[in-house]
Amino acid sequence: WPESSSDSLSSGGSDSDESVYKVLLLGAPGVGKSALARIFGGLEDGPEAEAAGHTYDRSIMVDGEEASLMVYDIWEQDGGHWLPGHCMAMGDAYVIVYSVTDKGSFEKASELRVQLRRARQTDDVPIILVGNKSDLVRSREVSLDEGRACAVVFDCKFIETSAALHHNVQALFEGVVRQIRLRRDSKEANARRQAGTRRRESLGKKAKRFLGRIVARNSRKMAFRAKSKSCHDLSVL
Repeated sequence: WPESSSDSLSSGGSDSDESVYKVLLLGAPGVGKSALARIFGGLEDGPEAEAAGHTYDRSIMVDGEEASLMVYDIWEQDGGHWLPGHCMAMGDAYVIVYSVTDKGSFEKASELRVQLRRARQTDDVPIILVGNKSDLVRSREVSLDEGRACAVVFDCKFIETSAALHHNVQALFEGVVRQIRLRRDSKEANARRQAGTRRRESLGKKAKRFLGRIVARNSRKMAFRAKSKSCHDLSVL
């Protein structure tokens, strides 16, 4: 992503018929939601970041196609002006953030996933569980495997990020776009995109993945492992 903030805030896309994907960040205080949102917006510190408030509008290129995202960092902001129920009803996708250095925030993330399921039980909305602060290795309280297992149990995607190092932040928001597209767009359109991204994949890797699926079908334990692997692949359902 470009470092400049010139393209970070716009009026909602250049084309009037272009849909804007509304993405809500949820999570306990202090886990890095605002840091992730500001990196996405290209505004990290200073007066520009303060002026942006808690909403970041930006267009990004994903798999050769432009997508407009409106990222809302409004959970528990503004003295409770935004009611939790309203937040859970308005998103096209949800990013539930916890800190890998705070077990309590991880438990809170699980609670939020349950609340979200109740609020949107009839909707197939993408949910990505994010373990932030992965750079703080010595302070880690939640392992990578725990994060993956939680994502498998709650049927959502999973990724670890470090807002401090900008690690996986771009992959996160590109993954959000892919998850929304997989649910909204035609099978043909998604197959075309996936063909483009997998063009460089070797025949050996394809064969290995195919064999892995066959083995997984014959073993419940292996099936769980396969699902655990797919939970952190944000380019598939």
